[in-house]
Formats: sequence, structure tokens, C-alpha cells
Amino acid sequence: MANVHGDATLIATVAVGFVLAFAFGYLADRLHLPPLVGYLVAGIFAGPFTPGIVADGALASQLAEMGVILLMFGVGLHFSASDLLAVRGVAIPGAIGQIVLATLLGVGLCWLWGWSLGAGIVVGLSLSVASTVVLLKALEERNLVDSPNGRVAVGWLIVEDLVMVLALVLLPAFAELLGSHPAAEGAAHQAVSGGQPIVLALVMTLGKVAAFAALAIFLGPKVVPWILTQVARTGSRELFTLCVLALALGIAYGSAEVFGVSFALGAFFAGVVLSESHLSKRAAAGSLPLQDAFSVLFFVSVGMLFDPSIIVRQPGEVFSVLALIVVGKSLIAFAIVLLLRYPIGMGLTVAASLAQIGEFSFILVGLGMSHGLIPPDGRDFVLAGALLSITLNPLVFFMTAELQKRVRAMWPAAYAAYGRAHHETLVRDLDKVKARRKARERARQLKVQELLKTFPLLSLIDEHDQEELLLLFRPKAASPGERVIRIGERGDGVYFIASGAVEVHVNGQAIRLEAGSFFGEMALLSGSRRTADVTAVDFCQFLVLERRDFNQFMARHPALRASVDEMANRRREMNLTHARSKAKGS
Repeated sequence: MANVHGDATLIATVAVGFVLAFAFGYLADRLHLPPLVGYLVAGIFAGPFTPGIVADGALASQLAEMGVILLMFGVGLHFSASDLLAVRGVAIPGAIGQIVLATLLGVGLCWLWGWSLGAGIVVGLSLSVASTVVLLKALEERNLVDSPNGRVAVGWLIVEDLVMVLALVLLPAFAELLGSHPAAEGAAHQAVSGGQPIVLALVMTLGKVAAFAALAIFLGPKVVPWILTQVARTGSRELFTLCVLALALGIAYGSAEVFGVSFALGAFFAGVVLSESHLSKRAAAGSLPLQDAFSVLFFVSVGMLFDPSIIVRQPGEVFSVLALIVVGKSLIAFAIVLLLRYPIGMGLTVAASLAQIGEFSFILVGLGMSHGLIPPDGRDFVLAGALLSITLNPLVFFMTAELQKRVRAMWPAAYAAYGRAHHETLVRDLDKVKARRKARERARQLKVQELLKTFPLLSLIDEHDQEELLLLFRPKAASPGERVIRIGERGDGVYFIASGAVEVHVNGQAIRLEAGSFFGEMALLSGSRRTADVTAVDFCQFLVLERRDFNQFMARHPALRASVDEMANRRREMNLTHARSKAKGS
């Protein structure tokens, strides 16, 4: 058994994790299983319970924490309050009801094993929440992400994620009451006994979370998008990606240090704040590679903790956990959807979506272990349930699809009529959300189109760069008769005339420029002072590209630079020709 230790422990751990994850992830994909199964198996092979290479578990767990931060950042980045409000009638009561009932089943299961109430609550909560990563992958493969059923399933899981974030915050405060071992809690918690200290600790914890949430909700949307916009104006893609990661990790770490909340909660709020920015798609695209990489390491590190012999040693407990996940949760979700008077097809889709557990289950069970609430076997049962349920999830989706076809064929009238009114209302609400989103996107596209219509020269650059240019432009206005630039001034930028007209006074002549023209480029290209006075003759609106932004943007777009150079040379020749004619005339 070879241990991965020594001077290059970090490199070796990352290398072993990525190589094994790739190999088993690819094999899982070839077997038509989610790659997540392969990542967990890779962790098992790299763990201490199997022969061969043993990676550094402590280091892997720290890398896994990075994966948790980036996973929760991604959840927050894709969180949409409007989407959730549209499906609130089924997602909120459904998710909360399903969590409560599934947790009670987990408590009952642990009671049969002779475990404590605290262990039952932790295990029950761990088994009640499904993996958002697995769900999105399953919906994408079936083109259901944008369907009403898919939107309900995603909204349902978002509510589950929010409840689990709250559980991560509350569990440490209630750990002593639930029967945690003092040695696991540490010296800070040994003095906590009786009802009052626990209540005080709970109030302090909730107060810190509320303070952090208020700061994130009210200050975050003002500060974070402004920072992103300033960085986007630099035109540096790597600097923008670095900014996104710095915000995600910085807010997560800062929230843990200052407010005492979890890394997961801090990262989630960082993503939520960024999701409201018009740069959120670009932020998501920039952070996705690292998010994917570290989330893989997270699942590998979870697999390293799993002892596969548990399946042989205690098969009854493992399969009872699997039955609770695949059968119990699915039946609960299906029944809740029907009781809320929504269609049968939606109930079956949600049931299949919830027939697995994932990332939050691992985080919760790890937290329970750290507080001494559950024995090591509890972690292994949850990990075994996750591995098996994720593996079986494609089969569950296939079976629910077949069941849906049979129900529709046997009772077509009842199938079509049941839940129709609620479904139609839901579709209307989702269509309104989609229409608002499209309207915002259309408004942005119209701004770009208007820019191109006014300045055809900018058609030389692609759509992404046109949107970047919109960020770089600084608006400026001028009244009739106002001097915009003066002879002898240092060139501060190029002025694009969006509306109105100006007169350029050079060599005794006045040249009128209308909307769609630009001026001020000659001083920037030559590095000299201004050689003309420019005065507004109408109420003018300018888009100013400042010197630094102009130089950087033109350096990245040689075709546009060549066109501007050509225009500047023509103007220079015209000025010289006019100056010579004037000299001859005098």
C-alpha cells in the first residue's frame, strides 16, 4: 500500500485525484452512469480501505472544502428568486414537507438500530436532500431543464438546499442538546449545558447569520457588481476570472472568520449577489472550470472516507438506507405533488429527481461526525446510499417515464384532467418570468444593435467585444455652445457622438460632425496634444472611450485599429491640404 506523502504531497494528492477521477469518470460515462459515480469510486480506490495508492486524506479534505465553496457559489449563481417564486406553490411546501417526513423516516430507521435521536436527525436530514448536480445532469440529458416539470424539480431542490444551509448553521448550536460528545465539541462547547446557554448560543448564531445576510443582501448588490464592472472594463479575461474567484472565496472565508457562518453559506450568498449582475453569465462561465475541477476533488475526498466492506458487513442497514432514498423519498414527493393538486407527470418527474442523495448529504454527515453525533458506520451508510442511489438514478428515471406512459394509456381522461388548473397557472407564471428575462436580454441586444447602427465601424468586432465596449464607454453630455475639447489639451479619450452634432475648428475651418461620427482619436494615436477645438452645436450625448481603455481595446482588435488609423490619416491629410490652400491664398 503506497502512501502519497513527502515534499510534493499537494501535487501528488491532486495528481492522483484527477487521474483516478478521470479514469473512473470516463468508465462510468461509457456505462451510461453519471460521472459522479466514477469520482466516488476513484476516491474509494485512493482511500485507506482499499489496497494500492493512499492519498493524503487531510489534504484532500481541505481541497474538498474548496469544492464545497465553489459548488455552493455555483448554486447561488444560478439561484433565481423569480424562478423560485413562480414555482413556490409546489416547491416550497413540497420540499419542506418532504424533508420533514424523510427525516422522520431516518429517525425511525436509526431508532431501530438503537442509535440516539441526534444521530437519527443527522442521518435523516442527510438522506432527505437530493444532489442538485445529479439532478441537473439528469434533466439536461432528457431536455427537461426548461420544462415546467424540470423547473419545479429544480425549484424544489433549491428550497432543499436553502433548508440544508440553515441546518448547517443550526446543527452546531443544537449539537450539545442532541447528545454530541464533549470531546468532539472542544473546550468552547464543554461549558454549554442546560437550556439557557443553548438558547443563547442559538440566538447568537442566528443573529450573526442575519447580520451577514443583511450585509450581503443590501450592501452586496451595490458593491460586488460595481467591482465586477470595473474589472470587466480592463478587458482582461484572466483578471475578470480571478476577480470572480476572489469574491467567491473571499466572501466565504470572510463570512466564516467575521460572522462565524459556514463556508458554504458565505459562498452561496456570494453567488446570489453575483446572480443579479448582468455579468453573471460571464462570471459563471469564468468560474466553471475551477468549480468543476474542485467539485471533482470534493467527491473523490468523500469516496476516500467510504469503507466498501460495510456493504458486506452490514448489508441490511445499507439496503434499508437505499430503500428510504429511492422508494421512501420518491413516494413522499409523489404523494405531496398529488395532494397539492398538480399533474401526475410532474409528481413522477419530481419523484425520480429526488431518488438520490449527494453533496449536501456528505457535508451534513461530515458535520455530524465532527460533533460526535453519529458513529463512523452512519457516514458509511450514507455514502453507500449515495453511491448506489446515484448509480440507480438513470434507471429510476426510465421506470417513471414508462410508468407515466402506462398511466396515460390506461386513464387518459383522468391523467389529462388531474391538476390541470394548477399546471396552467404555473405555466403562465413561468412564461411571465421567461418573458421578463427575454425582455432584459432583448433590451441589452437592442443597445448593442443601436450602437452598431450608429457606429457601423464597430461591426468589425464580435458580439462579446461589443458588449465589453458598452462597459468601457463613459457617457458624457454637452449643451449647445459648450466647448468639449480645446487645442493644446492632453488627449483624454475618443468621443463617439451618440446624438446631436459638433463643430471641429481646425486651421480656420469648421467641420460639422453628426451622430455616428467620432473625434479625438488623432491625439491618442500620435501621443501629441489636441490640435483642434470641438464645440457642441446641439444637445449632445457622447460615449467616451478613455485613453487607457482605447489603447488596450485597440491593441486586442487590430482590424478596428487599422480602420481608425485610416480614418485619422484621411483627416490629417484633409487638414494639411486645407492648411496649404489657405497658405497659398494668403
